[in-house]
Amino acid sequence: MPDAEIIPLPTIEDVKAAAGRIKGLCLETPLLESPYLNQQLGGRLLVKAENLQITGSFKLRGATNRIAMLSEEEKRRGIIARSSGNHGLAVAYCAHLMETPAVVVIPDTAPATKAERIKAYGARVVQVPMSELAETAKQIEVREKLVYVAPADDFWVVAGAGTVGMEIADQAAARGIKIDAVLASCSGGGLAAGCLIGLGDTSPGTKVYAVEAAGSEKMAQSLAGGRRVNLQAPSSSICDAITGLYTAEIPFEIIRPRLAGTFAVTDEEVQQAMRAAFSELGLAVEPGGAAALAAVLAGRMPVEGRTVVVVLSGRNVDLPLASSTLGRQQRM
Repeated sequence: MPDAEIIPLPTIEDVKAAAGRIKGLCLETPLLESPYLNQQLGGRLLVKAENLQITGSFKLRGATNRIAMLSEEEKRRGIIARSSGNHGLAVAYCAHLMETPAVVVIPDTAPATKAERIKAYGARVVQVPMSELAETAKQIEVREKLVYVAPADDFWVVAGAGTVGMEIADQAAARGIKIDAVLASCSGGGLAAGCLIGLGDTSPGTKVYAVEAAGSEKMAQSLAGGRRVNLQAPSSSICDAITGLYTAEIPFEIIRPRLAGTFAVTDEEVQQAMRAAFSELGLAVEPGGAAALAAVLAGRMPVEGRTVVVVLSGRNVDLPLASSTLGRQQRM
């Protein structure tokens, strides 16, 4: 029986190389905190504000690193991505900067604000039901001979996401802060996997947790079963950024032996976190981007006597949903 195929996984050296490639194209986002939230939680909560990234999410890091690795021939052919929105935005933006044709396949449930911005960067948008996302992208890739840029299951994309973890570790070390835990929102697993790699050099004792939307806990199911689990149908959660159907292979191989655990948060808990981010930090956050903060505020991850970092992974929310969420009374 032949040996199982060994999948190359990015290391901290690949993350450092990615940091060099994306410098000047992506922002080094701040590590923020609220004295009021610290007081309420009885510990120190730091917020990595990836929602302030140029295209509104951490996804820009991986897309920039991947597209920077394209050959000139591949750039001429063009690229294709499938995405719930944020990865598509990042790919469209990078393609625009690098003058590369791009096609982005998004679900027909994607927020209008994401679809409009993808089109504004010059990419062709194809909208299909979530269950047809992967198949449609593959058909177009083959038919038009495009280069596929995966949202999470890609060596270079994960290395790019790892720069989030590396920045957290470096920013904390510069302030003399020892981090006990980092929480990251999770769909395919790219951000959580990237944080595991990026933190390993400077903050190896930090535990990393993945946060999923209730009803879309495919990473929790995958870890429990020891193999990747894909969902058969999307959930009804408002957290569109983290309700994709697929668990990515490369992130799962990184996560499986090293992740400290997973949490699941409800729509109501996420909306509470969106309100807290706005009222205490002045930050706009989309539902999926607020999942890690929601896990802390809902008490899934105790902060008392500890230092915990949450990643606000994105801000691209439709205004009606943001308005209805922020207009409700804040409860702390």
